Amino acid sequence: MKKLFLSLSLACALVSLGGCEKDLEQNPLSNGSVPDFYKTAADFDQAMSAVYSSLRGFPDREVVLSELRSDNMFAVSSIGSRDWDPINNFSSALLVINPYVADAWASDYATIFRANTMLAQLAANGSATGSLRTRYEGESKFIRAFMYLDLVRKFGKVPVIDKPLIPQEVAKIPRSEVAAVYALIEADLRTAIASLPTAYTGSGVGATLGVGRVTSGAAKALLAQMYLTKSGPTYGINGPGLASNEYDKASVLLDEIIAATGTARYNLLAGTGAYANIFSPTNENNAEVIFDLQYISNGTGTLGSSFMNVVAPDGYYSGTVALGNLALPFSAGSVEIKPCSNDLNNVSYSATDVRRAVNIQQGYNNAGNVDPRPFYKKYINVAAKGTSRTDWATNFIVIRYADVLMMKAECEVRGVGGTPATAAARLTPIRTRAGLPALTTIDLPGLMEERRREFAGENLRWNDLMRSGLALTTMNAWILREDPPAGNPPTYKITRPLTADLLLYPVPQVELSSAPGLYDQNPGY
Repeated sequence: MKKLFLSLSLACALVSLGGCEKDLEQNPLSNGSVPDFYKTAADFDQAMSAVYSSLRGFPDREVVLSELRSDNMFAVSSIGSRDWDPINNFSSALLVINPYVADAWASDYATIFRANTMLAQLAANGSATGSLRTRYEGESKFIRAFMYLDLVRKFGKVPVIDKPLIPQEVAKIPRSEVAAVYALIEADLRTAIASLPTAYTGSGVGATLGVGRVTSGAAKALLAQMYLTKSGPTYGINGPGLASNEYDKASVLLDEIIAATGTARYNLLAGTGAYANIFSPTNENNAEVIFDLQYISNGTGTLGSSFMNVVAPDGYYSGTVALGNLALPFSAGSVEIKPCSNDLNNVSYSATDVRRAVNIQQGYNNAGNVDPRPFYKKYINVAAKGTSRTDWATNFIVIRYADVLMMKAECEVRGVGGTPATAAARLTPIRTRAGLPALTTIDLPGLMEERRREFAGENLRWNDLMRSGLALTTMNAWILREDPPAGNPPTYKITRPLTADLLLYPVPQVELSSAPGLYDQNPGY
C-alpha cells in the first residue's frame, strides 16, 4: 500500500519560492508561483502526494470543530478557558479570535492553493500525459471540492479561488454566495467522477497505482453528500443549506455506488467484531472504506496521525487500566479529557449495542487516580503506536460504505427513491452488526439518531444535524438536559438558547484584518 504523505522539506519546496517555511500551515495567499519542479511524470506524482499531505491535520481540527460542537460531547474544560471552550459553549465573542476556527480557514485554503497549483501545472506542462494526467486532474479537483465543502459548511459564504494567485489578486476577491461555491464543488466532482479509476491495485506511480488515492466512488459519495447538504434548510442564514431539494440527484449517485460490482464494489464488514475491525490499523483499506486519509509512523512524527489523542488525556496512556503498555515517556494524549455527553453515552446507546464499547472509553485508572468521565477511544490501538503523540500509523476514514447506505436511507425517508419502510430495511445489516433488531419503518429524527450511534467519534454529527434541519431543536433540547442550571441565580456552561446565527462560524479576525473591508462578517459576531 502506498502512503501519501511526504516529508516537510519536499512539501514546502512545492509551494514556496524561497525554500521551506517552518511548518506546513503557510498562508496560501502568500505564494504566487512555484519553482521549476514539474519536469517528469514522477515529479507530478510527488506533487500530487504533497496535495494529499496538506490534509494531514484535518481530522484533528474536525474533532473539535464538528464533533465537540455537537450533542455528542459536553467538553467544558476544568479551567473554563481552553481554546476549545468557546466552540463547546458557542461563545460568539471568543470564536472570532479562536485558533481552531482560524486554522480551519487557513489550512483549507492552503490545501486549495496546492490543488490549484497542481491543476495550473497540468494545464501548462506536458510532462504528465494521457490517463496519468487525467487522473491527477481528478484527484486535485476532488481534494479542492472536499475543502470547499468543508469551508461552506463552517462559514457559509467564502471566496472562490480556482487558480494560484498572488496576494494582491486575492485581496480583491470577496466572499462568494454559497450557490457559487456549490457550483465549483459540483463541477470539480463531476470531473473527478469521470477522471478517476474505480479502484487501485498496488503502489507506485503511473500504471501501478497507489492504494489510498481517491476513486470515482469516493467522488460520487462526496457529491451525494454535497447534494444532501445543499438540500437542507436555510435556517434564515447564508449557510450550507439552500433548500434546493436535490435529493433525487443524491439518490442516483448512491444507487450507483450500491449497485457497483467487481473492483468497484464496497461492502459492509460482517461477523463477530466486525464493527471494531473497520477501524483496526491491521485492517486498513478494507471493503467498507471509500475515502480515508493515510498515515504512517516514521519515528519523527512528520507522517503520522494524532487525531485520536485530541480527546484522550496523557493519564489514560500511562494508567494501570487500558493501554498501560503505552507508559510514559510515550506522552500521547491531550492536556485533559474532552468527555462524551451523558446523552450519547448513557441514553442513545442501548445495553446490547456493541458500538458503545468500541467507541467510548469509560474513564481510566492511573496509579489509583480514577477519572470516570467517558471519552472517545475509537481509533486508539496499540498496533498503530509510534514514538510520540503525532506518530501513529492510523488512517482516518472520511467516508465509508455504511454512510452511503444511510445517506440513501435519508433520501428514502424523504420519499425519494424509496419509502420509510425501505429505509428501515436498508439499515438492517448495520443494526444487526451492532447487536440490534431490525426496524419496520423509520423517520428522519430516528435516522439521525441511528447515524449518531454508528458514526460517533467520526466527526459527522454536526453536519448531520445541520442538513437534517434538526440542529436548533435537537441542540437546544440537549443543552437543557446536559447543562442543567446550577446555583442561585443559575449559571450555565453553554450559551442558551442556541440561535440560527450561531450555527455558522465567524470569519476569523485574522482574515478580516489582513484585508480590511474585503469580507463581511457573519451575523451574530
